[in-house]
Amino acid sequence: MDNGESSYRRFLNGDKDALTEIIRDYKDGLTFFVNGITDNLTVAEDIVQETFIKLYVKKPRFKGKSSFKTWLYRIGRNTAVDYLRHRRKADLISLDETIEYTASDYFREDRNIILHKAIIRLKPEYSQVLWLTYFEGMSNDEVTAILGKSKNNTAVLLHRAKEALKKELIKEGLDDEDL
Repeated sequence: MDNGESSYRRFLNGDKDALTEIIRDYKDGLTFFVNGITDNLTVAEDIVQETFIKLYVKKPRFKGKSSFKTWLYRIGRNTAVDYLRHRRKADLISLDETIEYTASDYFREDRNIILHKAIIRLKPEYSQVLWLTYFEGMSNDEVTAILGKSKNNTAVLLHRAKEALKKELIKEGLDDEDL
């Protein structure tokens, strides 16, 4: 049983500190994942906050059919999709416009900044599959569950995303030796 699952069970049994542990452990990764959907860090932070509020208020049942992290990211993804359905995309500020003010420790090094900027220029589904696979270290099954695609579609999507990222990095001046 992973830490998220055990923390969530403790929360459901009345331990309010357990939810704090979940937020601490999953907030940053979930925020960057949701940012790939919304293309706006401020909105992504709000959606992640709403995701944790859903856990606190609605206390959805975790059935254990996937890892806790996969289940939580699916809730975050669904919350983001719901948000986008109800908001005009034109109202969103691009992350490219705000990155210099909101860069986290992940992106302080020049190479990581180049990588991050290249990823956010990709199609949202490409950035999502890359983030989940490489930054979150999720398995193909977990990514498939979060994205709601078949295993084959996820594998094809990941391959295409890697090819698109390689082209973006080459545009940024990185050669094959740097990749």
